[in-house]
Amino acid sequence: MELDRVARIQAEWARERPDLDVTPQGVIGRLHRLAAVLTEQLAVVYRRHGLGEGEFDVLAALRRAGAPYERAPGELAQHTMVTTGAITKRIDRLERDGLVTRRPGRDDARRRVVALTEAGKQVIDQAFTEHMANERRLLDALDADDAGRLEQILTTWLARFEPPR
Repeated sequence: MELDRVARIQAEWARERPDLDVTPQGVIGRLHRLAAVLTEQLAVVYRRHGLGEGEFDVLAALRRAGAPYERAPGELAQHTMVTTGAITKRIDRLERDGLVTRRPGRDDARRRVVALTEAGKQVIDQAFTEHMANERRLLDALDADDAGRLEQILTTWLARFEPPR
């Protein structure tokens, strides 16, 4: 039987360091490799729409906010996978491309908000539709029962590091 890359690495470590339990590499190593593959597969869709992963995430967070599709920069950081420090750079690029605008808040002129433009709404609606089809294609590599069990396991595991709010 052929060993995958992770199993080969585990076997080498088991040979060289038999004093260590290398079984965690079986899960962590495969998750790490799979995350890299999935990220690249997802990025194909983002690039087709002229976006990077961070820009897609910001536009999606604005679209999920509902009309009028706006959030304060700090809120964007809380509703995306992008760090606070990276938000400004993403917003700058999206504003330059005409996909978002910055303006004073409706209730407080001192508060700044970032809002989707009509062009930004069209881009994210098209990109998200294609993104969901792409995610379906990727997940269809598993049968429905395995996908459901995997989601439960990952939800439980992630909650140990990021407790649900």
